[in-house]
Amino acid sequence: MKELIRKLLNHKYLTRAQIDGFDKYKYSAIDTSPLSQYVMHPFWNWLVEFFPRWFAPNLMTFLGFLFSAMNLVLLSYYDWNFDASSGAEDTTPIPSWVWLATGLNIFIAYTLDGIDGKQARRIGLSGPLGELFDHGLDSYTAMLIPTCLYSIFGRSKVYSVRPMRMYYVCLTVYFNFFVSHWEKYNTGVLYLPWGYDLSMWGSTAMYLITWFMGFERWKFEIPLGSYGTLPLGNVMEAVLHISAMANLPLVIINVYNSYAKRTGRLLSPMEAIRPMWPFLTYFVLLLVWPYLSPNDIMETDPRAIFMLSGTVFSNVSCRLIVAQMSVTRCEAWHWQTSMYIASLLLSLWMPLLERPLLYMLLIVTTLTHWHYGASVVNQMCEHFNRVCFTVHKRIPDAEMERRKSELKQELPEQQPLKQE
Repeated sequence: MKELIRKLLNHKYLTRAQIDGFDKYKYSAIDTSPLSQYVMHPFWNWLVEFFPRWFAPNLMTFLGFLFSAMNLVLLSYYDWNFDASSGAEDTTPIPSWVWLATGLNIFIAYTLDGIDGKQARRIGLSGPLGELFDHGLDSYTAMLIPTCLYSIFGRSKVYSVRPMRMYYVCLTVYFNFFVSHWEKYNTGVLYLPWGYDLSMWGSTAMYLITWFMGFERWKFEIPLGSYGTLPLGNVMEAVLHISAMANLPLVIINVYNSYAKRTGRLLSPMEAIRPMWPFLTYFVLLLVWPYLSPNDIMETDPRAIFMLSGTVFSNVSCRLIVAQMSVTRCEAWHWQTSMYIASLLLSLWMPLLERPLLYMLLIVTTLTHWHYGASVVNQMCEHFNRVCFTVHKRIPDAEMERRKSELKQELPEQQPLKQE
């Protein structure tokens, strides 16, 4: 048992080619958002100077994620089924202080996410470890933001949307995040989407307005003249879809230009779309399940579906991020896919097992994703001689070089990328 635990804690997910790729990695990103450039970056540049130099950038990143995750915890406790803000007589509204806390939490998370890289450059610790850690946690946050916002409107039959339509919003957000990193997989450059800054400011404002005026403030319809009225919840649904998908045309243009101008990685067509297969597989599976569900699982337990989809999406995204940063071949098949297919088929055959299977998948997917993330970060820390949440080195440089040489001999090989 002790040996099994030791192997689990020291599992090496990264291959030798990926480790070598991280050694050669150079950060390349373009941020053209006016809000980011002219408002947030000047604010972050000013704010980071107040942090002590011993404050590790990765600790900032992780604390920012915890503030976002705290919103999910709070709203899950007070509003598991998204009924609290529905206005129904038999529901208990979310306490006012929770909305204040969620507004402060999301702004603090946004701020820490904005200054972690600046702190790293300020103290000379910028590198692939911090970027991988940052983007990996961002992929998890893609589920947290829309899921928490849904509690503002709830399942109101008049002023909001049903869980399935909110689920479409979540999938749209996942897709937007994924294609941005797929774009970098092909172009070598991360073009930061404008929607992120707008969504964080919008989320903060909505939480604070809800705290100050109550969730009832959002319960109204917008007059459209001869076309009738449109509930505000439907407007927000459309805004979230548009803000998430607005980045897609730019992604297509940037990938096309990287081939036309021969500035990208010039992968063959099949290799270029290879990272899409695991994402699309889960996208289809997690859409088909609610439609075929014998127990209408989306209505009975929407939060579990949102959390499950967000967790498996984060794991698929993290594997893509590792591949694009290390310039290695991305996986075309996720190892848990067979388990998802079997669970879906079994729930259709024996409806009584559907909800237990859903929670079993959620628990297994969450634990394996956490293990993957912790193991990859630990492996990166070993390789780059870092302690994740401090600014200190693990061991002296000479001893580190010897261990690196030995470790690389133990890592598995990986197929190279096929380029045109």
